[in-house]
Amino acid sequence: MIPHSLVYPCMALTQTKQILETIRRSQRPLIVVPRGAGIDGYATALGLAHLTDKIGPVSDIVAVDGPAPASISFLKNIDRIHTELPHLRKLIIDIDISKTTIQNVEREEKDGRCLFSLTPTQGFWNQNDVRISTSEYHYDLLICIGASELESCAHLYEMYPDFFFRTPIVNIDHSPTNEHFGHINMVDITASACGEICHDLIQEMDPELFDEEVATAFLTGMIAKTKSFKTQQVTPKTLQTASRLMAHGARRDEIVRHLYRTRSVSTLRLWGRTLARLKSDPSANVVWSLLSQQDFLHAGAEEHDLHDVIDELICSSPQVQVAVLLYERADRTICAVVRVEHPWNAKQLISVLQPTGTETEARLCFKDKTLLQVENEIIPLLIDSVKK
Repeated sequence: MIPHSLVYPCMALTQTKQILETIRRSQRPLIVVPRGAGIDGYATALGLAHLTDKIGPVSDIVAVDGPAPASISFLKNIDRIHTELPHLRKLIIDIDISKTTIQNVEREEKDGRCLFSLTPTQGFWNQNDVRISTSEYHYDLLICIGASELESCAHLYEMYPDFFFRTPIVNIDHSPTNEHFGHINMVDITASACGEICHDLIQEMDPELFDEEVATAFLTGMIAKTKSFKTQQVTPKTLQTASRLMAHGARRDEIVRHLYRTRSVSTLRLWGRTLARLKSDPSANVVWSLLSQQDFLHAGAEEHDLHDVIDELICSSPQVQVAVLLYERADRTICAVVRVEHPWNAKQLISVLQPTGTETEARLCFKDKTLLQVENEIIPLLIDSVKK
């Protein structure tokens, strides 16, 4: 059930006012960065978190794809991004102590179970004296950034479906495939990035809420999503929005330096190994490469470094519209990242394999298969889908 205090009739308030009042009345909002949201999702979430702090409630951020990329470590409060949802709900044990109080509590863990032993001061308790219940969810509002559907929240949604169904959701996205799953949907398919949508949202709410940190975070998302304003999604309005953010104090030079001019040695080594195995099909404008666990060890890199590598695959080849990176995890699972440019839809191209992600980046993993086996399964399918 959705708390009435957090939902407003559409006729009573504009959409922007609904979002503003919903955030203000929330006691503990949670900002979710779904699978495949990329730097735009991470940066926009940080900007919104800074905004909610100014409005009132302190928010947390959880990201499905793991820690934020190192390239945006310059953004404020980067350590607020978590990868799991700890303490989502408490188990409450209610004991009637009107007849006898608790003298001692003992705790023992054995065979995957936890046993609590309570010693009364006198007498004993029976089952009727004990009640077990769960608390309300720790968060009372969800703000999803760049999720076309709830399934994009991957393991979070799979582990806590009741939480997603019972909690009011503000859905912020610019994808034309967005399913409008939120109770309030801020979906603008003409926007280039979620950072641009959030700029428009705050501009209408109250321009005084902007400060240097909020503006820098939103502009970071826009620059990353548009590859420094080089994609087809860039419009005159996009450039005007960027100009306004800079007027609010956004540090453009710092953003560009960290996104495009700074790479760790481990990332460069991983990029070199990716290039060494680069393959292509010019007839379909598809490129792909393979990375073994040995490549990660030799490069001194980890899985989160792949974001920069897949970005380079697209940026370095303007004619390429589909890029695939196949890699081996430490547990020997083989995963694939499929990144596409407009007008392709990554999830649709390999829909038969039931990937997760968004229309611009899809992901899937295979167990008990080798890199070459996965390559022989996914690449022909992808090329065939593109040509059709």
